[in-house]
Amino acid sequence: MRIRRSKLDTLREMEVNPYPYSFERTNFTNEIIENYETYEDKQVAVAGRIMSIRIMGKASFFHIQDQNGKIQVYIRKNEVGEQTFEVFKILDIGDIVGIKGKVFKTRTEEVSVLAEEFVLLSKSIRPLPIVKEKESDGEKIVYDQFADKELRYRQRY
Repeated sequence: MRIRRSKLDTLREMEVNPYPYSFERTNFTNEIIENYETYEDKQVAVAGRIMSIRIMGKASFFHIQDQNGKIQVYIRKNEVGEQTFEVFKILDIGDIVGIKGKVFKTRTEEVSVLAEEFVLLSKSIRPLPIVKEKESDGEKIVYDQFADKELRYRQRY
């Protein structure tokens, strides 16, 4: 939590409001994925919690999740600007962001949003209590899960 608080202070030093008051969302993530043909190359505004981040130099991919689903976002330094990209690099899993951009499919056929505008909506101080899930050979493998039910009920503190 100390690292997350220092990142919060860094954002404030950069004169970025870590808790802005509004963001105008136009779509939910599942609408975009289910109706890709309708939204292809169209402007959308989505908001959600960052669930994974892959930073690769001047471009990055991350997934956001809202109450209806999850979608991949592609963000490039020359699309959003240098200061906005620096803000993005400070963020953690669990932070809530708003994205405005165009819908497209990646080479792997995953529906994504190319970020043209990026807004931090809420900086989370505590890490998410989420287990890691991976699908392998049609089986869902779960890591870091507290699976022993008997122990869970005994140790509820």
